[in-house]
Formats: sequence, structure tokens, C-alpha cells
Amino acid sequence: MSFRRLLLVLLCLPVFLCAAPEDYFGIHVIDESTGRGVPLVTLKTTNHIALTTDSAGWIAFNEPGLMNREVYFSIVGPGYSLPKDGFGFVGVRLTPVAGKSGEVKVLRTTIAERVCRLTGQGIYRDSNLLGHEPPLPRPNLFADVMGQDSVQVVPWKGRYFWIFGDTNRPNYPLGNFHSTAAWSDAPDKGGLDPQHGIHFEYITDENGAVAKMMPVEEPGAVWLFGMHTVMDAANKEHLMAHYSRWRDLGKRLEHGLAELNEATGRFQRLKVLGDEFDWQHPQGNAVRVKGADGDWIYFSTPFCRTRVKANYESVQNTSAYESLAWSEEHGDYVWQQAHKPTTQMDEENLITDKKMPAEKARVQVVDAQTGKPVYLHAGSVHWNKHRERWVMIALQHGGGVSYLGEVWYAEAKQIEGPWGKAVKIATHPRYSFYNPSHHAFFDQQDGRIIYFQGTYAETFSGNPVATPRYDYNQIMYRLDLDDERVKAARED
Repeated sequence: MSFRRLLLVLLCLPVFLCAAPEDYFGIHVIDESTGRGVPLVTLKTTNHIALTTDSAGWIAFNEPGLMNREVYFSIVGPGYSLPKDGFGFVGVRLTPVAGKSGEVKVLRTTIAERVCRLTGQGIYRDSNLLGHEPPLPRPNLFADVMGQDSVQVVPWKGRYFWIFGDTNRPNYPLGNFHSTAAWSDAPDKGGLDPQHGIHFEYITDENGAVAKMMPVEEPGAVWLFGMHTVMDAANKEHLMAHYSRWRDLGKRLEHGLAELNEATGRFQRLKVLGDEFDWQHPQGNAVRVKGADGDWIYFSTPFCRTRVKANYESVQNTSAYESLAWSEEHGDYVWQQAHKPTTQMDEENLITDKKMPAEKARVQVVDAQTGKPVYLHAGSVHWNKHRERWVMIALQHGGGVSYLGEVWYAEAKQIEGPWGKAVKIATHPRYSFYNPSHHAFFDQQDGRIIYFQGTYAETFSGNPVATPRYDYNQIMYRLDLDDERVKAARED
């Protein structure tokens, strides 16, 4: 390379590396009903340059040749839209001018409001480029987290303790496959309002990247579910979970009980279980319930069909677990220890075979609008003070517009059900939003406003195009239980 060419390259580098906020045109996509920025809305030019809003709904635009002239942007975002024009296109015309900004109002077509992305790289990327102050101290990359799978969380030691599944990192497609952990503070103790995100303080290794929370020598990914806390006979609190080690999604190599070793700050095996114990262990999302005979831990998958007494000794004893199963002898459901829990499909078959009266059904969930069955795959159940009901946020299995991307709300007077009518509250066409979880500790206005998150991923969706930055990450939604459209799920 000649000296003249090298000098030209060096002179041009600062233009690309040191762009200032005034070099960008800001596009702010907002919910027309709330005025809040909308994350995960993609604008695309007529030559397919795609830009997706950050957690605050901003896009920083600076495209050579497309500044200072009218540009058409098509718009697409799950649960949000604009009216079609005469040719059926959905979009807007904007004139990008450096240092200026434009606003695009979109109509929310789903009940739940998408409020932010919680994990990954560049959460507030465009806001940062435009010079806006992000609410997170490390809004672009922290602890090498590029993507994170399903979440578990418990209040622990006066804070919130979070466990994630697999975590992608920048330096190689294979990241941390031995679970990742983080701490955060409650909003009234210095933490963020959940509408802006969560300031995760990740537990890191000596290199500053996320640490393996259950390091084992044997091969395979290690996942933790059913995380909860219990007391032992000496009144010491223990943080427990079910662990499983997998060769791939179709082959489990090992499973059992794990406990957090406070001295090492890592989970360790407490008890290895045989494959015959397919339900007698923690699973899904755990919820503590006070009963006349003491506290129980129920496990939502999403229906609460298994439980165990809430103490350290019982959690370790497989024979202490109970399942809710249909008993032909009693002509009703009973909590017992001999048989596996009756599933939603089991119950449907029992009714079809006239072995169960339809009025005895507990989990025949139907769309409140159409009456069609809704088959639920995963989710959580919590008591809601505002509704004085147990409320469920759950994912539909085989939802039509997406295989694992449709999220539903239902409620019941008892944690065992019956669960009947449900309302779809969020949709992700041709995308997944699996393992959704309602975080009851974030409830506002005595439970009228609730928050839930899930894993947004192209996995299982059949979609060949992954959404940059958002894919394989956690997204937060907010739901107003007094929304008129939610009321159809009430069992008053």
C-alpha cells in the first residue's frame, strides 16, 4: 500500500470510529397509547437495510446516500403495527437529517406491553449513539453476555438471585453451558424500575466473563430448574434446585438435586437421581404456598401438579413428593405419591374415554374468545393480591402463528385449578418466546400491574432469520390486569 493511500485510510478512520450523536438521525418508535418507546420494532428500507429499535425504542440512523432525502421504512414488530396503505404496505416516510430526530407512533395490537430487553449486547445501543443517558451502568456489554436462555429467580439474602441457562459469548459460538448467575436489587432498594430493565450483577470468573455456576467434569450442558429456598431443622436456609446434564436436547445424561455452596459460590451435586424419578424432584418454576398443615413448595410446569413440604429434609426425599392425579376410585383428583401427575392431555383423554366427568376437569384451558382448546407448555403461577386469584402466565404449544411464541393469561381460585378460560396477551409470529415467568416481586399497584419475561429465540420457530442483538435473549413485558381485554379470563 502506498503512503498516500495509507494516509487516506488513517484520515477516514475517525469518521467511522468516532461518530458523534449529532452525526445520527434519531428515529423514536413509541406506543401511541402510552408514549413509551417500543423495543424490538424493525424498520427496513426499500433495499432491505434493517434496523431494530433498542430497549428505549430508538434507532440511530446514518446511511450514506440516504440522508437529507425522503426514505420509506417498512415497519414490523411482534404485537405492534400501523394501518396499511392503499397498496397494502405498512410503513412510514421519513427525511433523515443528522442531528435531528423523528417520531413514529405504532398501535399495540396485543394486550401485554413490551417494555425492554433484559440481557445481551447493545441493550441501549442506539440510545447511547444518540447521546441519551441509558438507565443501565453497562448498557452495551457486561461479563461477555451476548445471549441468555431461560431464567430462574428467588429472593435470597435480601436481594434477588438469578440463574440463566446457556449463555453466548463474543469470542466463540460455544459459550457457558453450565448455567450463569447474577444478583440484582429490588426497585425500592436501589434497583431499577422493571420497565427500564434489570441491573444484573453477574457472577464472573477470573477473566471477567460469566462463571460456570455448576462446574462438572463430565461432558454436557448443565441446567438448573425449580430453584427455591428451604430451612433445615437447625433453621439454616438452603438454596436448592434440580439439575440435569444433557448431551443434546434429546438425550439427558444425568439428573438430581443441587445446592448452592455458599463457601464456593457455586452449585454442587447433592443427590444423583435415577431415571425412574421422572417427577419426584423440583422442576419448572417453584412457588411457596402456606397450607393448614404447613408450607409447601409447588412446581409450576405451568400447572402445579407436583409439590413437596417446604423443608430441607423433604426436598431431598423422593418419597416425600406428591402429585395431583385423577383417581377413578375416588371420582376426583387426589394428592398422592404412587402415580405420576395427570397432565392436560391425560385429562382430555380421560374425558373423551368417559373416565372423567367434564365438570371435574382442572386443566382444560380454552380461548375465552373462541372456546377452542389452548395447550400450555411452560409458565408460572403466583397469587395475585389485586385479583385475589392465582394467576398464570403460560406459553402455548403449537400456537398457529408461532410454534412456541404465544403467551396466555389465566386465573383460578385455587392453585390446583380449575383453570378454564384464557386470554392471549402476547404474540411472536414465526418466533419463539419460551419459558415465560411472571416475577411477582415486581408487581405494582398491589398486583394490578405485573411483569413477565421469556426467552426470545428463533429456536424451534422455523424462521431462518434471527433478529440481531435480540435473538436468544430475555425480554420483559408488562400487563395491566384491569385491561378490559384481560377480564374475559376471569372466573367470577
